[in-house]
Parts: sequence; structure tokens; C-alpha cells
Amino acid sequence: MTLNPPPANIGPITNVSATNGSVAIGSFALPNRVMLAPMAGVTDRPFRQLCRRLGAGWVVGEMVTADPSLWHTRKSLLRMDHRGEPEPRVVQIAGGDAEMLAQAARLNAELGAQVIDINMGCPAKKVCNKAAGSALLRDEALVAEILDAVVAAVEIPVTLKIRTGWCAESNNALRIARLAESAGIQSLAVHGRHRQQRYTGQAEYDTIAEIKSHLSIPIIANGDITSPEKAAEVLAYTGADAVMVGRGAQGNPWIFQQINHYLQHGERMALPSLAERHQVLHGHLEALHAFYGTTMGVRIARKHVGWYLSDDQRFTPPQQRALKQQFNALASPETQFDWINNAMAPGAATRLLAKGSYAA
Repeated sequence: MTLNPPPANIGPITNVSATNGSVAIGSFALPNRVMLAPMAGVTDRPFRQLCRRLGAGWVVGEMVTADPSLWHTRKSLLRMDHRGEPEPRVVQIAGGDAEMLAQAARLNAELGAQVIDINMGCPAKKVCNKAAGSALLRDEALVAEILDAVVAAVEIPVTLKIRTGWCAESNNALRIARLAESAGIQSLAVHGRHRQQRYTGQAEYDTIAEIKSHLSIPIIANGDITSPEKAAEVLAYTGADAVMVGRGAQGNPWIFQQINHYLQHGERMALPSLAERHQVLHGHLEALHAFYGTTMGVRIARKHVGWYLSDDQRFTPPQQRALKQQFNALASPETQFDWINNAMAPGAATRLLAKGSYAA
């Protein structure tokens, strides 16, 4: 299915199956229908908190391996850090062994997780090679075993994220969805691509619409949700209870409030001012440095600033590339903040790209 361009003003979306236009997952009533997708290397605690402040009604952390013997690593410890986060705290676990996933769910619940999300959607080769992520979709019996084991292991809600199948010839998402509902899964997020597509091509929404027509649990549409208009159109086409934004939030955390506004009023809200962009970017970098420390904070800030620059329409693509190179050459928090202050002021391109400034 290819979505047609939406009209300029479609009016508020009203075909909502949940009370008051929101979604309930377990005992948690979401404030709106827009979620942040789990993304490894992206949805860390600073980014989750930022997206919440800017309108995300539900956020999911980076996937954590189900193998507790690996939880001592710095990466796992950071991914499991939910200090200071408001409810609900959603932890996504990944693995291919039912007993190990059940144990991981129990341990995470003891550590403060309020919702467990099972990853059966990740297309990464290093995940699929371990018979985890979207590779599980090839073994429906194992899927059923995992779902039953994890749901039975905890008293908190368990959710599931999948793709449409392993490949175009094995679109089994509806059968997986039925297994999920039978097992007691509380909501199902579906990325409208099969695993072999990874993130290429276009997401399709017919499968999501079919699943929604057969199931009673909340269904969340995911894949290529990159604008308020696209979110509204996907909700209307699929009948899904919510949309889940992934890559569309990279460099544009305002997309959540933009979608919420569009769904309520049928028109776009004003874009954030330069001063607001400056404030958000500065605060994001402060949070990254505080969370990761100087060395990792400097490195991780580079990719986030790169995404912000890609979304900054003040600069041409060649200017964006040059500015990314400049920022990537900076090696301390102080120089990064100084650069941000310059970049988020009028006349930034002329000033930063002038010969002799920074890396120019």
C-alpha cells in the first residue's frame, strides 16, 4: 500500500479505539498516541527524557541482552539505567532462549522495570545470527514458547515488537500477532518491513491494518513515521491505536509534539524557533556528558549533533556536511558547547565556515 499525499487540513483524527483518544497498556494510560521506538545506540536515558518532555507518550529503552552474565558491561549497565525517569519504565529484552528471557524479565522487574518489551524486530546481523530479534519470526513454535514463558514470569505488562516477517515470501505477522494475544501480550508494535529489507525501501501498512482488524489488544504502527501528516494518514489507514516513531525523531525530537498537535487540530504547529532549538540542543548535550562522562559523552554527542544538523534547514547539504566535520573534530565538552553556541546563532554558516574558524 502506498499512501497518497494528505490534504492540507484533514481535521482531528477521531477513529480511536481507546477511551478519550488514548491507549491503555496494562494499568498505564498513555497521554497520547505517539511513542518513541527503541533504537540501540539512540534511545538512551537522556534522549528518552528529552522525547518525553517534547510530547512522547511512551518511550522504550535500548534493547538489553537477556543474558545476565553480560549485564556487568558498561554498555549494559548504561542501558539499564532508568534513574529519574517517570512511569512507565519500559525495558526491552532480546534473546532466543525462552528460559533466559523469562529470567531476564524477572530480574529487570526486580530492578524497577514496569513493562517488559520483547524484541522480535531487530534486523541487525549480530542479533539475528544469535537466533534473536527478527530471526525468531522464522520459528513460530519458539515464539509461542518465549511469549508464554515471559508473560508467566512477571506480574507486570509484557509487550512485543515485531516485523511483518522474515522475508517477503514469509509474511507471518498475523499468526505471530495471534500467538501474542493468546499468550497475554498487552500490546503489539509492528514495523511495516520484513527483516530482509532492514531499513530499505518503503514500509507497508496493509499487514498492520490486517492485524488490527483481527486483534483486540492495542496495535502500534511503526515504520517511516517522519511527519505529522504521515502519522495521521497511517493511523487512519491502519486503524492502529498509536504510532511509534523511530528514525524520524533523530535530530527532530519535536516530532512528538508536532504529531500530537496535528492529530488534535488538523494543522501543523509552528516550527521551533532558533532559540528553542539552541536550548534543546544545549540541554541534550549537557545530559549526554553527565550521563556518559567526558570521553564517551564527547563521542556520542557527535552523532546526535549530526542528526540535528541534517534536520536544520538553515544549511545546505554541503554546509551540513562541512559543519558535521567541524563538530566531529572537537575533543572536549567545552569546545562542543562553544561550537553549539555559535551554530545556533544567526549567521552561523558564514561565521563557522569562514576560513580560520574551527576546522575551516
